[in-house]
Amino acid sequence: MKYPSRAGRAVVLGTAAIVVATLCARQINSADQGEQQTARLVAQMIPAFHLSQRPIDDQISAALVDGYVKELDPQKLYFLQSDVDQFHRSRTALDDSLATGNIDFAFQVFDVYKQRVIAQCEVAHKLIDAEHDFTTQDEMIADPDDRTWATTTDELNERWRQWIKRELLEYRLDDKPVEEARTELHKRYRNIKLLRIDQQQSMDTLETYLTEVAQCFDPHSSYMSPATWENFEISFKLSLDGIGAELRPDDGYTIVHSVVAGGAADKDGRLKPNDKILGVGQATGEIVDIFEMKLNDVVRMIRGKSGSIVRLQVKPADGGETQVYELTRAKIELTAQAVKGEIIETQDRVGRPGRVGLIHVPSFYRDFEGAQGGGDFKSAAADVAQVLRQFEQQGVDVIVVDMRSNGGGALAEAIEMSGLFIDQGPVVQVKDEQGNIEALRDERPGVATGKPVIVLCNRLAASASEIFAGVIKDYHRGLVIGDTTTHGKGTVQNLMDVTNSPVFNRLLQRQQQLGKLKLTIQQFYRVNGDSTQNRGVRSDVVLPSLIDHADLGESFLDNALPFDQIPAARYSPNMFVTPELVALLQRNSEERVSHDKEFGELQTVIARYLERKNRKTVSLNEAVARSERDKETADAESEALMGEEESETGAKKDAPVFPENFYNDEVLNIALDYVSALRSSATAAKK
Repeated sequence: MKYPSRAGRAVVLGTAAIVVATLCARQINSADQGEQQTARLVAQMIPAFHLSQRPIDDQISAALVDGYVKELDPQKLYFLQSDVDQFHRSRTALDDSLATGNIDFAFQVFDVYKQRVIAQCEVAHKLIDAEHDFTTQDEMIADPDDRTWATTTDELNERWRQWIKRELLEYRLDDKPVEEARTELHKRYRNIKLLRIDQQQSMDTLETYLTEVAQCFDPHSSYMSPATWENFEISFKLSLDGIGAELRPDDGYTIVHSVVAGGAADKDGRLKPNDKILGVGQATGEIVDIFEMKLNDVVRMIRGKSGSIVRLQVKPADGGETQVYELTRAKIELTAQAVKGEIIETQDRVGRPGRVGLIHVPSFYRDFEGAQGGGDFKSAAADVAQVLRQFEQQGVDVIVVDMRSNGGGALAEAIEMSGLFIDQGPVVQVKDEQGNIEALRDERPGVATGKPVIVLCNRLAASASEIFAGVIKDYHRGLVIGDTTTHGKGTVQNLMDVTNSPVFNRLLQRQQQLGKLKLTIQQFYRVNGDSTQNRGVRSDVVLPSLIDHADLGESFLDNALPFDQIPAARYSPNMFVTPELVALLQRNSEERVSHDKEFGELQTVIARYLERKNRKTVSLNEAVARSERDKETADAESEALMGEEESETGAKKDAPVFPENFYNDEVLNIALDYVSALRSSATAAKK
């Protein structure tokens, strides 16, 4: 997403976009002079340029200790309580150390981690070959946050016994032979030692540590080493080559966050959101186990030239058996990501007369090079304008803009698209690290349509989507419906060279680069003064949704910046939407949903999901685990009917824009209620 920035052109870096390169091998024991210089400069730049303007002090020092330890050992499977106690002696000292470029703490902690990984991987290999009784009522703590650090080696080894038993149980549930399970798990723990210890370089440790420093300020800031940045530039240019899936880390696993419309995975159709990728292989050779591998390294393995083959070992989210998907890497067809519109005759869908204009907006795309050259260029706002012209010619009663799972894009597109629905005025406010506030405006007079508008969102609607939804809501131009709230990402990141002066920066270009800082430097605010950060944009009418109960969104990230407010901009809202109208639509929708059989089944699925989510332990009894697997599979089949999952098919080439299902049909009913209420108000006003 391109944002305004006084520090330079802003670049949004997806979590799955960075590729880590391995530098020449050398012993990891301390930082060299260049690494110390990098640390000192990073410690100077973060307080100077970060939006919060916080100093690196004792509070940041304490958070750094906790964050670095958690980054290395998120499952609490390696460090002992005595190790952590030793680390905590530095809780108020790291700020002073960073100021001088001293990062010995990073290497000292990693040395302990190295010893623990080597020892526990040996334990793991023995446990893999041991016999386990899957008929006992054995269980393990589910959430690592609920675990304490092991106080003795025996306690730690018992934790590993449960961990390995759970992994073997997963193979049993897939009806895999025990020898196959043992072979694959042995390979997994050989790879963990190889990737985490044997191939770990000094710069890798520095990068991890300085990223943790940055993320003490907010979760979107980070440090990139020169090698990482070099490979990122390459991957950014090839950003449309690959399988077309956004990935995220979760408890050591690599999870599919979303599947990009038009990409290889989307065309193949098998890879789904929340699937676990367990291994990656090329066209030939073995599939490499990627459990607890850095996401950057996983991305490096998956990326490749268009036309080449990648094999993914996938554990489906629905609880099915592990499978290997062979995918052909390809460029994403931008036509599959484009805005699409259609007119829905509601009599055929919900038994009530009406014409609903549906616009699916998968992202706020913009061809920046084409825009600079003048003439026609690819633009989400221009495509929406074209659809609106068609709606005006053919006649519709109300317009639904489907923004579900739209992660954002170009800010200019959000402003221009908002201008299609509102007359001239501010669209979004931006505050920088100095506290300066600027209102970015729609400068074009007039609107493309005067029809009532509904914006349909979910927890995955973020950034530019939240700006658009906020505009429609604040101007009372229309309704926002869907999940309780949107994602809540209301910050702007920018890339900066690690340097202390422009002159020094020019010298670095000829000599040694010290990497890049990705820092949060600005924050978005709605025209009413509320930030979109953390809280997102709340829906006027909320519909039941499983994704609404998942831990998705800014508020679930460590060190996320809080919601705050600034003075409202000067704008003139209209009266399309009133509190009385919203209350009426809420009551009508709740009445229909409460009597709808399929929504009732969805509520049952949600209740079972929450039960599993809130469960404190995981059973290691095969009969119990198999029963749970069967329930999860049945629930996954019911989830396929959910509106937000179905909405993703709207981006596919030959799929309907707004598929028929109970969720989408309720959206149509709300839209018809909205039109009816507006007509009744207009009639009453004339009398």
